[in-house]
Amino acid sequence: MEPTTDGITYRSISKMIDHAILTPNLTQEDLERGCQLAIAYDVASVCTMPFYVSECVRLLRGSSVKASTTIGFPHGGHTTSVKCAEADQAVRDGCEELDMVVNISQVLSAQWDYVKKDIDAVVQVAHGSARKVKVIFENCYLQDEHKIRLCEIATELCADWVKTSTGFGPTGATFDDVRLMRQHVPETVQVKAAGGVRDIDTALSMRELGASRCGTSRTQEVLDEWRSRLSLPAVGFARTNSVGY
Repeated sequence: MEPTTDGITYRSISKMIDHAILTPNLTQEDLERGCQLAIAYDVASVCTMPFYVSECVRLLRGSSVKASTTIGFPHGGHTTSVKCAEADQAVRDGCEELDMVVNISQVLSAQWDYVKKDIDAVVQVAHGSARKVKVIFENCYLQDEHKIRLCEIATELCADWVKTSTGFGPTGATFDDVRLMRQHVPETVQVKAAGGVRDIDTALSMRELGASRCGTSRTQEVLDEWRSRLSLPAVGFARTNSVGY
């Protein structure tokens, strides 16, 4: 029988993790190593830079780890047509999940028709090819009323996740934001916490609050500690120097 802590197995947590390899100074070797780490720890997905998607897909082939990438990242200010082109390219490269950033300026300007059309355009590209979309709010810049309205829009458009942050803003996911977002989307829309999930206790707390995914570059630290608590053997992957996210 698989060991548990409070009924939670290793894969209950590992399959919450989107391993982020998005820092712009990562080398080709770093990116490849990130994919290898993701396979070794059996995470949900690798979220990589768009140019690396096809290679990421190749490296993950045969594993249960999905390839994911970013759209309009990290500031959300790309035109809708550019976001759609990015989404189309990601789909053609084999990406399974797309993490798109809303147009933050238009959200703060309460230009909700624009915001809705921008999100919908990417959702349509992704869903048209049976891919999933995570809508990134970048909550550090928003008030609760903005977050709630974005939850409503994401629900109307059948987005697959609402996501707290890019991990590149001044702050990342907070417990209050995850709680708020979970309260304002139905069960058909999942919640992803990203930015600042750097230890197992934070990941467990996010899970308790209703997050089904956590984006982090600290995957190794989080899951090594979880394996230790479950008295599972070490993965045997040489420790990396995690930065950011």
